[in-house]
Amino acid sequence: MKINGPNHTNLNPYQKQMNKQAEIGQKKQATDKIEISETAKQMQESGKNDSVREKLVEQVKADVQQGNYQVDAKATAKKMLDFWSK
Repeated sequence: MKINGPNHTNLNPYQKQMNKQAEIGQKKQATDKIEISETAKQMQESGKNDSVREKLVEQVKADVQQGNYQVDAKATAKKMLDFWSK
């Protein structure tokens, strides 16, 4: 004896569950992307050495190697105090 009621057509809870899992799996397959803010781009550009600073660094290196580089201890201490007292 076969009974077919109006609510029993195409009722397969296991198939519905599989369909839901397949839909969730398709939604999770998004690609990754990265966005860099304008501030970060400016920071990257400012980090590059300019020619004036590079010349100054080379001059200081040469003075240190030759033994001509003199450090003013009082000026260094004053700048440190000014920095830490702000």
